[in-house]
Amino acid sequence: MPNLATWIRPKDVKSFRTIFAKHPEVKVWNAVNQQVPLEQMDGLLLTGGSDISPEFLRQEHVDPSLLDKALDPERDRWEFEAVREVLARGLPIFAICKGLQVFNVALGGTLKLDIKGHNLPEQRDQEVQALRHARRVSHRFSKVNSAHHQAIERLADGCEVEAWSAHDGIIEQISLRKYPFARGVQYHPERSPVYGPLFEDFFARLKSLKH
Repeated sequence: MPNLATWIRPKDVKSFRTIFAKHPEVKVWNAVNQQVPLEQMDGLLLTGGSDISPEFLRQEHVDPSLLDKALDPERDRWEFEAVREVLARGLPIFAICKGLQVFNVALGGTLKLDIKGHNLPEQRDQEVQALRHARRVSHRFSKVNSAHHQAIERLADGCEVEAWSAHDGIIEQISLRKYPFARGVQYHPERSPVYGPLFEDFFARLKSLKH
């Protein structure tokens, strides 16, 4: 049985339940409420959450007024450790929203700590954010449900952009070159079945390790 490591907030569990139910042969380990033996994991799912705590950022001068009031350094510490462990073993990674930012920072990138126009109420659950795509990309969504106030500034070495916001160029989808499988998206595919192919791709890679 493949083991999947993740950290999912209680308020987000419902959104992922339907997705996990399609793959009952995968055991999901949620670090929110249990110890996760990372050395036994077969993949990593990084999900949405509060801003990354400043001690984990690669920026020298961080204005605390730009960050969420409720940070979670315990989660950040776990996720950065999990990324290191999984990358060292070449395991599949799928990173969502904050997860994309964690992944980029873990690989040496930086963040725009506050941006305008990407955190409107209608952007949370509706596909209203138009995208433009790189020429060669396997998953294309013309519009996505992307709501966030931070984004990638300097893309980490080894990563490539798969999609950008059509109106201002904010990075919305990346992958890691020369790596078996690692993809990150700024939007929230767990909130709509339209993004099912992203999860099917990830779970197929995860399950292939146990064949």
